[in-house]
Amino acid sequence: MAGTDSTRQAVTPGPTPAIILVRPQMGENIGAAARAMKNFGLDRLRLVAPRDGWPNPRAVAMASRADDILDQATLYADGPAAVADLHAVYATTARAREMEKPCLTPRAAVADMRDRLGQGQQIGILFGGEKAGLDNDDATLAQTIIQVPANPAFSSLNLGQAVLLVAYEWFTSGPLPEMEATGEGLPASLDELAFFENRLEDELTRHGFLKPPEKRPSMMRNLRNIFRRADLTGQELRSLHGVVSALIRRDEDAGV
Repeated sequence: MAGTDSTRQAVTPGPTPAIILVRPQMGENIGAAARAMKNFGLDRLRLVAPRDGWPNPRAVAMASRADDILDQATLYADGPAAVADLHAVYATTARAREMEKPCLTPRAAVADMRDRLGQGQQIGILFGGEKAGLDNDDATLAQTIIQVPANPAFSSLNLGQAVLLVAYEWFTSGPLPEMEATGEGLPASLDELAFFENRLEDELTRHGFLKPPEKRPSMMRNLRNIFRRADLTGQELRSLHGVVSALIRRDEDAGV
């Protein structure tokens, strides 16, 4: 559908969020997502373990002249690798998952993204696969949940539709954000944060904190959610590393 004169605006280079499709199944839906991105000024596509492999000719057929988005897409083996270089991630899901995270509409989430991008942060938006969406571990990667207000009896969206909706909100929310100095350090990248979380998990396991074993995954998800919500800067993360190191040295000195 062609846009009216009042809704058209030029697309200029600038900071934009990365669209991350986690375990997409059908090439057609990847192509539909790429077309939606092209419609609304987004060009950074990341694919996590697509079921039918990559590249996929069905995606090209559905993209309808958004081939450049597909050609430039980057492929990742898992979610942590796909978000490693980012500072903040938003997860789109129709389910609350009982996680203590900010939950925003697409419009409110886009406003937050623009603020972060203006500060120089790198942003990503996670979309789950067609069959089951994002799982708990995927959602744990994100600081913020995006939920679309929809019929509670039928709230699940097609993958291409979900990308289209968020991309539309991005495009119509105003001009691209301008970079501005805030005087504050950037949040740690998610790769740096994951390194600390894994180090902490190793030490907690060594000291018998993560018991019983069957509860270890959920306990670590809870801890990871705490650190994701905190928006820790690199300096703050280094301070936490220092705390862990001090405790390790104390154990070593005590012969533990």
